[in-house]
Amino acid sequence: MTQEPHGAKYFPVPLGNDVRGQTRASTADREEANAILAAAMSVGALSPEEFTERAGTALAAVTLAELDALCADLPMDRLGGAVVSGRLDETSVSTSGAAPVTRVSGILSGGSIGGGAVVAGHLTAFSLMGGVEIDLRDVEFTAPVLTIACRAIMGGIRIVVPEDVTVEVHGTGIMGGFSGRGAGAGRPGAPRVIVTGFALMGGVDTERAPRGQNLGPRRPN
Repeated sequence: MTQEPHGAKYFPVPLGNDVRGQTRASTADREEANAILAAAMSVGALSPEEFTERAGTALAAVTLAELDALCADLPMDRLGGAVVSGRLDETSVSTSGAAPVTRVSGILSGGSIGGGAVVAGHLTAFSLMGGVEIDLRDVEFTAPVLTIACRAIMGGIRIVVPEDVTVEVHGTGIMGGFSGRGAGAGRPGAPRVIVTGFALMGGVDTERAPRGQNLGPRRPN
């Protein structure tokens, strides 16, 4: 499988592709490569130490071939479900026609989603030595279930949900914390938010707060 034109997702190909060696990687490509590396760690193909080293190298990768080299020895046939679970539906739109936010990242910095942002069925949150804030109290839900796939590596992800939403937390802390204090049932018919992923030497915290109080970020970054 080769890299498709603009808008396609990164997927590793066998080494030795000269075109890939001349094609510059985008931020989205690096995030997709990190999703593959994270999936490899989740099935035991990479140790946490190996994942941390490769994730840092992926962050600095310039070309697609450099990303390919990081994934060349991974059992891709066993990673499909783990990778797909963290990917996003980027074609969904709201009733107003606005495209939903599908990813937020804080890489050596901060990223946020809040205010009147539109969210669909999947959202990826990635923090690498940075911070991510997701405030769902005023967002527009366009699907009955929102799955947030979190990866916090020496960084933090904070998720704030309104009190009437049902929340499930299924993440794992690896030398870090993955808090489920915001988990619980909401009112019948309200959206359901599922928080998954892992925190490696970092933290993911899900909490509830009333609407209209300390709303935080007003617009997605």
